[in-house]
This record gives sequence, C-alpha cells and structure tokens, in this order.
Amino acid sequence: MVVEKEMTMVFYFILFILCIEIRLSPSFPRFHLPPSSHPSRRSPSLIRMEASSNGASDAKETAAPADPSSDSTNAAASNSESEDPLIQYVVLRRDLIDTWPLGSVVTQGCHASVAAIWSFKDDPHTLNYCNPSNLHAMRKVTLEVKGEAQIVNLSEKLNSSGIDHKLWIEQPENIPTCFATKPYPKSIVSSFFKKVKLCK
Repeated sequence: MVVEKEMTMVFYFILFILCIEIRLSPSFPRFHLPPSSHPSRRSPSLIRMEASSNGASDAKETAAPADPSSDSTNAAASNSESEDPLIQYVVLRRDLIDTWPLGSVVTQGCHASVAAIWSFKDDPHTLNYCNPSNLHAMRKVTLEVKGEAQIVNLSEKLNSSGIDHKLWIEQPENIPTCFATKPYPKSIVSSFFKKVKLCK
C-alpha cells in the first residue's frame, strides 16, 4: 500500500512538471480575445477615437442638406442692388452758389431732398431707400446748372418723361432754387443727367 501511494505521488508530480513545461513552451498555442472585443482591455485613447468617429458619422447622417436656391437668390438680390443702386439726384444753381452764402445753398438742397422723399413716401423705391437697414448706405448725386432758366427747363424735361421730383420754390422770393428727384434705380434716371455737371 505504501509503495502504491508513493508511486501515485510520483506520477502526479511528474504530470505536474510536464504541464508546467508544456505551458512555458513557445509552441504552446495561446488563445486571447482581440483587444477591440474585450471592453476591459481597450485603451482609453481607442475608446475616445471610436466615440469621436461615431459622433462624426451621426452628424453627417443627421445634418440637413444645404439649400442652394436660397443662397443663389440672396446673392442675386445683393448683386442686383449693387449693380443698379437707388440714387437721389439733387440739382443746384451755380449762380446762387456764387452769390449766396454756402449754408443757404446747402439748405435749399436739403429742403428739396426732404420734400421729394415726403412727397413720394409711399413709393416702393422711396420705402426701400429709407428702410432702416439701408439708412447707412444712402446715395445722392449733387449736380449744378447755370441758373434759373436751366433748372426750370430740366425740371420740365423730367416732368414730360414721368420722372418724379420736387422743384423747390424759395419763399417769399418765389424763385426756383433747386430740385431733387425721388430715389430711383440708377439705370432709370442717369441718362437724364449725362450732360449735367457735378457740383464742385
């Protein structure tokens, strides 16, 4: 019995040694779960990269497509306004500039400009010209003619062509001193003033 027990112990001991040697052998197959499939072994940097990638893909899927028609419409409207701006023309008399105080002549132009705006305050061009968003971008062209006869003749020409304007008659002198058009697209009225000099 004793001999059998000793033989059994020797057998288990040899078996234990063999197991250890086999385990340590390089040819022994080792089975490991891949890092990506084992949450506890994935590095924090890898987890962050995957989260970022997933977020980006979700954003691409949920982002609404841009509407090219709205951009093109806005661009077209902006280009149209810049190419054909609204302008108010103010025409003064050179003879009054040379004989009246400068402040008085400037005041005449201001009277005509305000009167033209108010007289045609419901006109679409006037409303656009005086829109609060456009007040910083008002455009005026100040011109001059020789005297009273020239300013009256030019005013009559505009009347016959249907160009709205205000001829300012100064009181109590009762003399025409200047006129101002209502705001117009440049393309509509510029041809009437091609031969009129800029006021300098």
